[in-house]
Amino acid sequence: MIPKKYERVVFSFFMSLFMSFMMSFIITYINLEFVDGFILIWLEAFVKAFCFAFPIIFIVGPLVQKIVKKIVIQGN
Repeated sequence: MIPKKYERVVFSFFMSLFMSFMMSFIITYINLEFVDGFILIWLEAFVKAFCFAFPIIFIVGPLVQKIVKKIVIQGN
């Protein structure tokens, strides 16, 4: 198992992995539909998206958490 002190890195990794995987598929499909070579085009877009998504989520994540805590009512 991974130590708790790496929780933010692990969260950022998996969030960026899933989001870039799904979003690159959707955007590739919207732009091209299912053309020959779709999978390779999509996977290339996924890798590029993930390379940007991971550091962005890692950096922006704490800011988003602060914003959410300010706008969400605390309590039951």
